[in-house]
Amino acid sequence: MQNARGAMERRTRWQLPALFLAMLAIVVLPLSFLYWVVNTETESARRLEHSRQIESAIHALNYAIRDLESATFALAAGIDTPLVRSRLEDSTALLDQQFEELAALTVDDPGQQRRIGELRAVLEQRRLLTGGVVHSRSPEELMEVAQEAVTRFPVRGVTREIIDAERRVLGERSEEAERLRRRSAQLTLATMFLQLALLGGLGWLLQRQLAQRLQIQRELQQASLRASAVMQTVREPIVLLDEEQAIVMHNAAFAELYTGDPRAELEGRPLREVGDGQWDDPVILQRLNDVLYRDRELWDHELRQRTSDESERVMLVNARLMPLPDRDDPVVLVTVSDVTAQKGIEHQVRHLNRQLEGKIDQVSEVNRELEAFSYSVSHDLRAPLRHIAGFADKLERRLGDGADEKTRHYLGVIGSSATRMAELIDDLLVYSRLGRSALRLQAVDMQSLVAETRAMLDANLANDSPGRRVEWRIGPLPILVGDENMLRQVWLNLLGNAVKYTDTRNPAVIEVSHEREDDGSHRFTVKDNGAGFDMQYAGKLFGVFQRMHKASEYQGTGIGLASVRRVVTRHGGQVGAEAAPGAGATFHFTIPASLDNPPSEPTQ
Repeated sequence: MQNARGAMERRTRWQLPALFLAMLAIVVLPLSFLYWVVNTETESARRLEHSRQIESAIHALNYAIRDLESATFALAAGIDTPLVRSRLEDSTALLDQQFEELAALTVDDPGQQRRIGELRAVLEQRRLLTGGVVHSRSPEELMEVAQEAVTRFPVRGVTREIIDAERRVLGERSEEAERLRRRSAQLTLATMFLQLALLGGLGWLLQRQLAQRLQIQRELQQASLRASAVMQTVREPIVLLDEEQAIVMHNAAFAELYTGDPRAELEGRPLREVGDGQWDDPVILQRLNDVLYRDRELWDHELRQRTSDESERVMLVNARLMPLPDRDDPVVLVTVSDVTAQKGIEHQVRHLNRQLEGKIDQVSEVNRELEAFSYSVSHDLRAPLRHIAGFADKLERRLGDGADEKTRHYLGVIGSSATRMAELIDDLLVYSRLGRSALRLQAVDMQSLVAETRAMLDANLANDSPGRRVEWRIGPLPILVGDENMLRQVWLNLLGNAVKYTDTRNPAVIEVSHEREDDGSHRFTVKDNGAGFDMQYAGKLFGVFQRMHKASEYQGTGIGLASVRRVVTRHGGQVGAEAAPGAGATFHFTIPASLDNPPSEPTQ
């Protein structure tokens, strides 16, 4: 909906100015052109009229000159009457007036001004020549002067030039006026077509804008319907409140929860009246007022209500201001979550936690008893074992050569049993410490640990089995985070077992490798070609005092692999093995990539 509204606003932003410009072009441009055409034609008509006025003035001047000449020759012919005299005077006065008018009309034409000046000068010369004899009563003298004035100062050529020049101007102006008229007609026709085109474009633009507006309205309507469908489909009760805390909108889940009818119409009703007054709580109503008028948000307000099914439920109410596109006043969006089941689970979890605390106390008591037992084993049992071993040795020396073979056998069994019992006690104490001591995490170079363990085992083999050959195949190993002493114990047990159970192989082949798992953890593998074991007993492999072979075949206490499992488990990893009798064994263990919070294994 927001995208459609934004698109409509963007289109309106340029379409309205375009419509305004088109209307301006349709109205202003034709008016401007019409004004120009009218002014042009008016100016052309004025110039034509001006040229006609000049031509008329020239003809009037020419008529006055002829009238003056006629009066002069009439006097010269002896016709000296008052009418002729009056005609002569009137023509002379009219000439002056005509010259003034003609000069005023041709003020913008220097050529005509020059010609009119020449004509005026010629007439002035005639006047000077005939002026002294006009009042003479001698016809012969007057005729002679008149003929001389006409001969010496002709005016027909000058007036012809004036008339011809003005006719040329008149013709040019007529042609220009005709061109302007044709151009005006063409431009008027073009303007009409332009107006039609602009009107057509304007109509198309209006129709397109109308179609776009209808399309946007349809899209907005569809978006509104989608939003309403989503709101009605959500199973979480939702309600919108106005400033008076009256319901503006709600979904079906809200109506069903408080009225039992999902189609109930609650718009306009005060919230406090909904659900038989379940919302008529001063605290929640004040919180909603704070949201409305102080722009606060209500988060996880716990409210106990009895809903339409007459069951008491625990509700979490959240509210915040939300703008609506169709109204200016703020509304509050209220969501209600039924957490009754979660509250029951939390109560059960608290009950289980209390039970767990009791179990932890019991385990702590057992651990204290185990610590006391370890102390007793470490101190109280060692003294009797030392006494047994020591007195057996003293008894053997006291008997000396007098002891028979069976006595010596008995004494040897007593001594070896005491030694084995001491070894079992030492291994049990190591196993116990591995479970009780805290992890001291640091960067551990597994390559160096394996190298140190191999060097120690090679030294022991050189002393105990000089002729035995072991082929080591050790791949690249990483540096990771762990407890170095505990991980050293892992390698010592795994590599020691590999050396021990390959004593019948020459050469013995022991492989150590590393790879990364998909989850990023480190997987280490120790593989040998020794005696192996039967996989049906693999479940007992990592238990305390569990052995896959007889003690007469291979020495050991049966605690080494249990210690490996305890260390790896405390590091958050796992341990496993695969083997077959006579085909060697493969042991592997994993260490997580991160040991920031390593899990702890309960003490066994």
